Amino acid sequence: MTLEIAVLIAVLAAIALVFIPTLTTGASPLPTSAAVRETMMELLPPEIDGPIYELGAGWGGLALALARRYPLSPVVAFEVSPLPWAFSRLRQFFGGPGNLTFILGDFHRADLGDAAMVACYLPPPAIDRLKPKLAAELPTGALVLSNTFQIRDWRPVDEKTAADAHLSRVYLYRVGES
Repeated sequence: MTLEIAVLIAVLAAIALVFIPTLTTGASPLPTSAAVRETMMELLPPEIDGPIYELGAGWGGLALALARRYPLSPVVAFEVSPLPWAFSRLRQFFGGPGNLTFILGDFHRADLGDAAMVACYLPPPAIDRLKPKLAAELPTGALVLSNTFQIRDWRPVDEKTAADAHLSRVYLYRVGES
């Protein structure tokens, strides 16, 4: 096999590792920009007492930021796309905090009943599919932080516009107040 063919196969495999999960979930692993991460952090309280879940961690930037901000809270980040998950694991290996766990798997199969906070960057069809799970499993008072997309029929307790090129909106919800 020539080097060119080997490189082509590797590139096609990498694309498949991102594209196929995107087709099945309806959500691609897009990174959260630094400006949006900063805006998200501004909405959050100084302390969170309990587990934090990121649903659809993509390339791991937000999960790392949450784990560093809340070192006493376990942060569990789910991703179904193998390539972004592997990239996130490498980022963690080379300097990630010890309270962070990246899981290659579907967050719909996880129990979120102990969550103090859930964060996500999911398009409307994926949020609509997630909404009943959040309503059924999250305890009263748990926070839900959403990048860009609102949760239909829930009322945010706070929201801000990020200073990024898209003027992305960030929404914070509290279960029991939505």
